[in-house]
Amino acid sequence: MTGQDTGTTRDTGTGCDTGTGPAEAVEQPSAVSTGAIWRLPVTVCRITQFLGERTAGALLERAIATGSAGGALKPSMIRDRELDPGFRRSRSCQDFAAPELTAAIDEVLEAVEHTLGVSCRHTEPSYGLNVHNDGDFYRSHQDTSAEYSPRRLLTFVYYLHRTPRPFGGGALRVFDAALPLYTETSGKWKEQTWRDWEPEHDSIVFFLPTAWHEVRPVSCPSGRHEDSRFAVNGWLCSPDPAHRGGAA
Repeated sequence: MTGQDTGTTRDTGTGCDTGTGPAEAVEQPSAVSTGAIWRLPVTVCRITQFLGERTAGALLERAIATGSAGGALKPSMIRDRELDPGFRRSRSCQDFAAPELTAAIDEVLEAVEHTLGVSCRHTEPSYGLNVHNDGDFYRSHQDTSAEYSPRRLLTFVYYLHRTPRPFGGGALRVFDAALPLYTETSGKWKEQTWRDWEPEHDSIVFFLPTAWHEVRPVSCPSGRHEDSRFAVNGWLCSPDPAHRGGAA
């Protein structure tokens, strides 16, 4: 390591300062590059065999039945209101009921809160079914921001599919955070790093909704609905002030 010139001199012949007053403090320039990027792996809680074979099987059959439920599945939107098939391609059912899943989430919530450093007291669940078939995907995004869905405090994704898995791909890719934290787009930092989480049947993942993540493209050779990648995507949200008697 080479030293840096501070621009000051000191008389070392007598072993004492030559000035009459206290020596002036000299600010040393930082050795860290101003362009340095700190990479922070995002914590993901993953639980396998979450509901058990019987309950997961019943929930899968309920998910498969949405394909014949007269228009229950609609093209998935971004920001809950815009269609953009170049950014997200899948089908969704917002009226999908999974009370057994939400009950199981309640049982593990305390441990998840502790691990992720978030409090979910008095939150309200919001979730729906997402179905990915051949060629479907969801590009890198966040689930919440100051402008969009700011009440979301925790993201969860529960995976369902027939076994053996009849499709390929479809991993959940969670990007490491980087400082400075660029919140407008995940593409501003170079050499992105990430971890992929396989969509294993009867597994669930929890992570903070501010994390950048995406669904990798799915390959489903049969193209059949029942061979799709099924997932219950949801959030625990802080209460809506409008539903609390006008309280702020």
